[in-house]
Amino acid sequence: MDRDRLDLSREEMRSLGYRVVDLLVDHFAERDEADLGASPPRADLEARFREPLPEEGSDPHSVLDQVEADVLPNTMRVDHPRFFGFVPGPNNFIGVLADTLAAGFNVFSGTWISGAAAAQVELVVIDWLRDLCGLPKTAGGLFTSGGSMANVTALAAARHAMLDDDKGDAVAYCSDQTHTSVDRALRLLGFGPDQLRRLPPDDQFRLDPEALRDAIAADRDDGKRPFCLIANAGTTNTGAVDPLPTLVEIADAEDLWLHVDGAYGAAAVVCEQGRERLMGLDRADSLTMDPHKWLFQPFEIGGVLVRDERHLRRAFRLEAEYLEDAVGEEDEVNFSAYGIQLTRSFRALKLWMTLKVFGRQHVAAAVRRGFERAEQAEHFLRDRPGWTVVTPAQMGIITFRCGPDGWTDDQIDTLTRRLASAINEEGDIFLTKTTLDGRPVLRLCPINPRTTADDIRETIDRLDALRGTISESF
Repeated sequence: MDRDRLDLSREEMRSLGYRVVDLLVDHFAERDEADLGASPPRADLEARFREPLPEEGSDPHSVLDQVEADVLPNTMRVDHPRFFGFVPGPNNFIGVLADTLAAGFNVFSGTWISGAAAAQVELVVIDWLRDLCGLPKTAGGLFTSGGSMANVTALAAARHAMLDDDKGDAVAYCSDQTHTSVDRALRLLGFGPDQLRRLPPDDQFRLDPEALRDAIAADRDDGKRPFCLIANAGTTNTGAVDPLPTLVEIADAEDLWLHVDGAYGAAAVVCEQGRERLMGLDRADSLTMDPHKWLFQPFEIGGVLVRDERHLRRAFRLEAEYLEDAVGEEDEVNFSAYGIQLTRSFRALKLWMTLKVFGRQHVAAAVRRGFERAEQAEHFLRDRPGWTVVTPAQMGIITFRCGPDGWTDDQIDTLTRRLASAINEEGDIFLTKTTLDGRPVLRLCPINPRTTADDIRETIDRLDALRGTISESF
């Protein structure tokens, strides 16, 4: 080991590397049986980790020992088959290996001159996604850290294309089920809170076209400038898909940019069920999707597609003097000119390798399982007395409440909150609740392809048993 050069010997690298690979293999091979991890109190973790900055360093194996003993067990395993909360992260081993290669070779994918093959791979994978979504050949895009940054990127393109960056009196529209990353994106782009209309949804928690038409008309009468309509391709709350064909017609008639936030659900176009539920996606001016959700990639990889890729370059291409040599030939793509980041990791490699190794058909089958597991949960719930399905299984998400006869809504609210806490405290299953129509509901998002029907049945069984135990305390 040469500490001044920050180098390890070949033998040391192999020894340490083999340990890391063994940890990963054990994790992937045994995670179905392993526990869900933990989220200890801050004080516990302070006691484990707080120390002065090391001056001399220590043996790398001892540092890896601490990672194995203190870091990995004290995180939630979002790729576990019984992790149903938020949106799970069921990654795959090929993607992990790809990230290892991208990090190890430290590939810089911001410019063609420094990462030509990386840029070409990204171009190919973006085109694969473009074709899956039915967008025209003029469409292009890039990979980002996640859906939040993808929304910023798409809405920046919309601002430049529709407003020439003049934000005064401009207004965008969405339903109140839209992810808050849209609010954050517009704030970062200089829009005030009063420039986003969050409209009440219909009875299926989708954007209501009539409410949208009324809002646009009122804003035009008030001298405002409607410029962007933001639709959902699978909300995080319920999996609802806004009525895209109708919204396309409204956007065309009103000359609005149609952005589709598909961070959760757009990747479902890889399978037939997803394509059927996402009709109209091909008419979007821009859309986002997160391969680290329903395309089973390690964090971080989000993506943005724009119907005319020139809008991205027009919004973002600003070349510094020291990058003159990076401009290159006309057909050499510098992805730093398509988005916010100049320094970019090689995110495309993991999705490219995954799709090459497994193929679309097998990825599609994995996505279909997410639809099926949510539908099985709905079936199990409807077969049991005392449970109410609030929103049926759609796009791999279901929401529900317990509803004992004679109980008030407030009592059911309290029981729902206690149920979520009680099952998560046990540590074998993790789920989260959300709020619909002002009431808490339980929510399952079983999109992990390793989740089985037994996992779903046993989860409902456990909730049912806990409901009985908790009810006795009322």
